[in-house]
Amino acid sequence: MSLAYRGGVRLRLLLRPGWLMLALVVVAFAVTCFTLLAPWQFQRHDERQATNDAVQASFDAPPAPLGSVPSDQWRRVTLAGTYLPDGEALARLRTVQGNAAFEVLTPFRLADGSVVLVDRGYVRPGEGVRVPNYAQPPSGQVNLLARVRAGESTERAAFEEDGHRQVYAIDPAVVGRAANIEIKPGYLQLEEGSPGVLGALPLPQLEAGPFLSYALQWIAFGAMALLGLFYFTWREIKPGGSLAEDKPKRQSVAEILAEDEARERAASA
Repeated sequence: MSLAYRGGVRLRLLLRPGWLMLALVVVAFAVTCFTLLAPWQFQRHDERQATNDAVQASFDAPPAPLGSVPSDQWRRVTLAGTYLPDGEALARLRTVQGNAAFEVLTPFRLADGSVVLVDRGYVRPGEGVRVPNYAQPPSGQVNLLARVRAGESTERAAFEEDGHRQVYAIDPAVVGRAANIEIKPGYLQLEEGSPGVLGALPLPQLEAGPFLSYALQWIAFGAMALLGLFYFTWREIKPGGSLAEDKPKRQSVAEILAEDEARERAASA
C-alpha cells in the first residue's frame, strides 16, 4: 500500500462524526474568543481609560458655569437656582464603597426656568432596606458645584415605598414623569460642601483595571485551542496514530485472562 494511499485513508478517518464535532467546538470557541470575548474586554478597557482621562482632566480644569462649556462627563460646573423637593426620588439598589445605599435625586430649577436633576449624594439604608431619615434640601436660591454625569436608562417606572418616590436608575425622564416635571437629560452629581449635599459620592478610581489583561488572555485561550486541535490532528493522522486502521487493537482484561488460562491448560496437558 502506497504512502499516499495510507495518508488519504488516515485523513478520511478525521471525517468521523465524533472528530468533526470536536473540531467544530474548538473552532467555535476560538472564534468566540477572537470576535466577542477579547473585543468586549478591549472595549471595557477603552471605556475605563476614557473615564480616567475625563476625571483627570476635570482635576485641572477650573469649574465653569453650566451651559458655558461642553457638558463632558465628569466636568465640574457651577449653577444657581432652587431645589424642587416635591419632585425628589431615591435611586435604590445602589452600592457606594462596597455597601448598600440610596442616592437622593432632587430636581433643581435654574434661573432660565429649565430644570436639571441633581444627585445630592447617598444615604445608608436603615433597619435592613428601609429609607432612613435624611436632611431636606435648603429652600431659596443656592449656588452649587457639581460634576456633569450621563443619565442612566430604564423601562421601569417610579413607585412609592416607605413614603418616598423610588426609581431603579438615575433616569431624568423617569423622575420627571413621576413628578410631572420636564427635566433636561443627564444629571449633576454634587461636590462636597455644596448646599444640600448628603454623603458626597466618591470619584471613580483612576485605575486601568484588569480588562486589557483579560482581553489578551482570551486571545491566548483561542490560539491555544487552535494549536491544540492542530497538534492532536497531526498526532492522530501520522503513522501509528490512534486513528490508523492497521494499529494493533488493545486487548481487554477479559481477553488477557482468557489467554493466560488457555496457556495454563496447554502447559498442564
